[in-house]
Amino acid sequence: MKITAIELRRVEIPLVSPFRTSFGTDTVRDALLVRVVTPDAEGWGECVADRAPLYSAEWADGAEQVIRRFLVPRILALGDALDAEAVAPALADVEGHPMAKGALEMAVLDAELRAAGVSFGTFLGATRDAVDCGVSVGIQDDLGRLLDTVDGYLADGYRRVKLKIEPGNDIAPVRAVRERFGDDLVLQVDANAAYGRADGEHLAGLDPFGLLLIEQPLAPDDIVGHARLAQVVRTPICLDESIVSARGAADAIELGACSIVNIKAGRVGGYLEARRVHDVCAARGVPVWCGGMLETGLGRAANVALAALPNFTLPGDTSASARYFARDLTAPFVLDDGRLAVPTGPGLGVDPDPDALAAFTTRVEAVEL
Repeated sequence: MKITAIELRRVEIPLVSPFRTSFGTDTVRDALLVRVVTPDAEGWGECVADRAPLYSAEWADGAEQVIRRFLVPRILALGDALDAEAVAPALADVEGHPMAKGALEMAVLDAELRAAGVSFGTFLGATRDAVDCGVSVGIQDDLGRLLDTVDGYLADGYRRVKLKIEPGNDIAPVRAVRERFGDDLVLQVDANAAYGRADGEHLAGLDPFGLLLIEQPLAPDDIVGHARLAQVVRTPICLDESIVSARGAADAIELGACSIVNIKAGRVGGYLEARRVHDVCAARGVPVWCGGMLETGLGRAANVALAALPNFTLPGDTSASARYFARDLTAPFVLDDGRLAVPTGPGLGVDPDPDALAAFTTRVEAVEL
């Protein structure tokens, strides 16, 4: 497959409401898009790096530079031998930058599958035509507002609620939500690495609330700390930021650091490695679910396809477009009885709306080949 053009595009889409986590508050989705053109098709990739290096070491401006200066030349050197499977090996000598690499691989894979008439879901191995959806609720200081927010999402049909937590804002919101909505609500929390090893007894205070899991309580590199924490708390530990590869997932499971894994394709370097993480967890009897990074409809389409693989047995953060955006870059993803349909068209199965692209684009650059 020969590339004839590559385009880097930045878009800013307002969020319908501020989204607060332990590392900051987002009011817009500042996304870096990658468009790859071949003689037979074009493909789109979405880089999930934030505008600032707070959630991870990667950030959108840096990813843009890395793609332009270091990644594109390496895949162009493959010439006609380029396909999605060849992208990761070709980029392996560039240290780190999985979100940048994943965006480029996604665009190449999309173009390849569109040309072949094969959907993302079919290629990855999807076994369902729709996926159960959960919703992620940002940190809120007002418990009344939190309860109203959760109530609204449950009315929308979401099948699982995730509360973002941080020290000083954890036990009380969980207790309030559980008391208001009862034990039948599938409820989990996400700490985004906001706690330390000394907080084990405090986090054990969440055990009485029957949570599905506690997501990433400690620092990403503290695998041993998570293994020790798993011996203190009864609630299952789920790793997110710690899981950067299939091998890393296998090691964390072997050490007892987690019993559930959140898979984010951007965090592990792309959808092909995400599938390998899925397979590793499946072989070890560890369930997985698909995390979200405020993706536009392009990234959401790929996530929904990934979440349809057989070991994604827990509802993911594959929320409807309206959860985040009044207007998406693609036709909106809409819940149907708490589920999203897996796109069936070639490649991602969705296309960016030209008017939406024009409305939200802040900069576009053709990469010199």
